[in-house]
Amino acid sequence: MSPAHGPDMDLRPIEVDARGLRCPMPVIRLAEAARDAPAGTCIVVLASDPAARHDIPAWCRMREHELREMTEMTEVGGVSEVTEAIDSSGTEVAAESADPTYLRFVVQIRSQPSRPAGAGSGSARPSRAR
Repeated sequence: MSPAHGPDMDLRPIEVDARGLRCPMPVIRLAEAARDAPAGTCIVVLASDPAARHDIPAWCRMREHELREMTEMTEVGGVSEVTEAIDSSGTEVAAESADPTYLRFVVQIRSQPSRPAGAGSGSARPSRAR
């Protein structure tokens, strides 16, 4: 696979194979890979769960990362073939009439704004008095 496109051309893509995992695991695996990835890194996610079609683009929007590509892949005789590809502008690149075996996403990590000390992700639960 070729190097990631971005500010640092030496960054290698990270592959997350989440095929066979059900929601929410593909997004969780993506988030784990993105946690320490420098800005400009591309993460390629392979997912067979149909929910990933909506979950991964939503995660990208929420985290302000770029979904560069979503491709429907099908395997024929052990060889992967493109069924349909959507680029970052939403333009359909190729299409055929086969049911996808899995989806392939390319997510480019963007730099995240730094948070002040003590600021969490916003997902922490408030503590209860005991």
